[in-house]
Amino acid sequence: MQLWKRLAALMLSAVLCVSLLAGCAKDGEGLSLAVCVGPSPKTLDPIYAQEVTEQTVLAHLYENLMRVASDGSGGTTVVSGMAKSVDTETNHDGTVTYTFRLRSAKWSDGRSVRAADFVYAWCRLADPATQSPWASLLSIVSGYDEAREAGDMSLLQVSAKNDSTFEVVLDGNYDWFLTQVCTAPATVPLRQDVVQRLKEAGIQAAGEGEKALPWWNDPTKLVTNGPFQVTAWEEDSLRMAASERYYSDQPGPSELTVWFAADAGEGWTLYDNKTVDAVWPLPEERLEELAAQENWAAIPTLRTYSAVFNCREGVFEDPTVREAMQLAIDRNALADAAGVTAGAAEGLVPPGVPENEEGDFRTVGGALLDNDPELYGERRDRARELLSNAGYDSGSDLGELEYVYADIGGNGRTAELLCQQWRDVLGIHITPKGVTEQELRNALRTGAYTVAGTALTADGNDAECFLTAWTSHSPNNVAGYENSAYDTLMAIIANAADGTARMGCLHDAEDLLLGDHVLAPLYTEGTAWELRDTLTGAFRDARGWFGFANTITRGS
Repeated sequence: MQLWKRLAALMLSAVLCVSLLAGCAKDGEGLSLAVCVGPSPKTLDPIYAQEVTEQTVLAHLYENLMRVASDGSGGTTVVSGMAKSVDTETNHDGTVTYTFRLRSAKWSDGRSVRAADFVYAWCRLADPATQSPWASLLSIVSGYDEAREAGDMSLLQVSAKNDSTFEVVLDGNYDWFLTQVCTAPATVPLRQDVVQRLKEAGIQAAGEGEKALPWWNDPTKLVTNGPFQVTAWEEDSLRMAASERYYSDQPGPSELTVWFAADAGEGWTLYDNKTVDAVWPLPEERLEELAAQENWAAIPTLRTYSAVFNCREGVFEDPTVREAMQLAIDRNALADAAGVTAGAAEGLVPPGVPENEEGDFRTVGGALLDNDPELYGERRDRARELLSNAGYDSGSDLGELEYVYADIGGNGRTAELLCQQWRDVLGIHITPKGVTEQELRNALRTGAYTVAGTALTADGNDAECFLTAWTSHSPNNVAGYENSAYDTLMAIIANAADGTARMGCLHDAEDLLLGDHVLAPLYTEGTAWELRDTLTGAFRDARGWFGFANTITRGS
């Protein structure tokens, strides 16, 4: 209940803020806003959307139980969405029941938003048949593993007690459930009848013998419950208009156009030509200009680019070899090669992940990795000593190894440098191999690799979301790491009622994981975006997508 009380206070302050903004709107006339946040969407199905453009569009078309809003000072807060209120109850078996009471809200076709719409959407997300990359968001829901193993989504403990009451049972006390799972674009409600009707239309439109068009193929036919509806989707843009059915008065744009850009340079041209009023990502040249400004800092992202060792078999079963490899790395050099917004990793959890009023998780916990350039010589000597202690007189004794990575962006540049560091310090014959993103995902999933470079991300802006993936039975444990002490610690964290104790255990868990050298965090990544100085109220969620629904002209 304490978490909800804190959220209730945040909701009240946000509502007051929005009310003040609404009262300042000039003659009730809305803004026509144009933005660019990446390339054309590949999908508008919430359970598959992964790119920033896709999730940004979905965040404006649909509204979840909770919603992210600007806090008025450059950050974000979480306020009530479709959930008018929520009660929590800890059960005798340690599970926690969340009971959401839905507000009176309408879909864009006039039908009421019902609890059954959430049940359908969440079961569809968790169903292994859909192969959603976001399914693990619901792994904390009781019955998740059983439902997926049996292919029976009735085992997932989400239910509609009546049209206005949605109930969810969690396996433990997850502080981030309301703020991360219940705000995610992947968990928004969907109407089963609408999805089915549009699927049938897609089959008919494709013709006999042709692949069916996706159900979302014509976004103007989508039935949505958010602040906007799609009015047109063209090759270079998607236009939305404020929904007349949305339950809340909107002080923001009456029209929102999302322009598409193949790369950062094309997006910046749209911004520079004043075609759009907000742009992401920024080209390297612009980032360098910003970095040269005094006191400028990139926005942290939920990504830590890392080298992951396959612990299942071969030379990397030995933690001593893994430690030697980790000590041979010069993270400062890698960060320099990765770009102006990159920084040498100090742990798995990157900067910006919240902890308490004293600072973020990384600041409070401190650096777990030594990046002092003056001590790099000592680290190299220790790396050689450890490799010898492991029984290898030289790195060549390890045989021919391969470092696989996704050949996009600057990954090839950092891969070459990293492999060169391992050769120079340890004499290891390791060859960088660039592959497609899908090939890398397959290699990690099947264990068909020795060392892999990959961006480790989290489904939510909480340290637990970074750490829970490495438990023995997690499907996301691509390293094949097994440590019963780590599993026990993560189980304790999942049931921790005291927030301070929970954070302490999370720091211990990160220390234990990195102490086993299962992975070597290399560098963290930052980002930046620009909004016209004449506008305010827009935000970027820590998970990557943007909110423009309450953007207004400054001073209005």
